[in-house]
Amino acid sequence: MKKDPIANSTKTSVTFEAPAEIQAESLAVVGEFNDWDATAALMKQRKDGVWAKTLRLEPGTYCYRFLADGQVWHNDPAADGYQPSGLGEDNSVVVVGG
Repeated sequence: MKKDPIANSTKTSVTFEAPAEIQAESLAVVGEFNDWDATAALMKQRKDGVWAKTLRLEPGTYCYRFLADGQVWHNDPAADGYQPSGLGEDNSVVVVGG
């Protein structure tokens, strides 16, 4: 995951990357920053197989996960941390800003 402050803004550009090992037709980064909308942030697969999506986020702590083909959830191995989801699994956590 890459985080870059945006000049003259309170937002940070956050690039989420999912491992190439995730076999899927489509992959989305889904979380509190987009109201868990599975279609709001579809990722693109690069030539090296890694999936990536850049979002501009306000400072805060957000839970999120990757959703493959609208059905299978994956955590981010590069997350800032993990937090119980209340559904028997953990969510990935990203911390934006200070």
